[in-house]
Amino acid sequence: MTKQLAALPLAALLPAAAAAPKKPIIGQLAPDFSLKLLDDTVIISADLRGRVVMLNFWATWCVPCRTELPLLNTYHKLRKDVGLSVYAITTEDSVPLYKLKKFLTALDMPSVRSVKGPYGPIGGSVPTNFVIGRDGTLHYAKAGAFELDDLNRLLPPLLNQRV
Repeated sequence: MTKQLAALPLAALLPAAAAAPKKPIIGQLAPDFSLKLLDDTVIISADLRGRVVMLNFWATWCVPCRTELPLLNTYHKLRKDVGLSVYAITTEDSVPLYKLKKFLTALDMPSVRSVKGPYGPIGGSVPTNFVIGRDGTLHYAKAGAFELDDLNRLLPPLLNQRV
């Protein structure tokens, strides 16, 4: 009976540990997430299965972000019809969203108000990008701005994959 009582606290901790969000690891299935867009639409990761998804974390004060964002927007605009979904996620330390609304609504890619899940700026650095393949596998997770050559190396092979 003493052994059973001693095991009880450990057993009580197991469900909490199992419920903790899984960390995104390249080459493994991407952990689930949900996105709340500016218009309050909620998108969950399961809704995006079969698409190539990029989560881009950026900030208004970040010079590389301001260079990368128009590039990502153009890439999204040109490739969304073949399965690319890029989401611009403004970090909390940026200008308040109400001040950015006019700019963000001019973007072709959706702007995100909030994210639930284990995603965010890696090491606190922006820009940070996560790229998830059509099959739900995480293919890229890195802080630093994309350049066109980077996107052309990474995205076409993922967009050409069939699930």
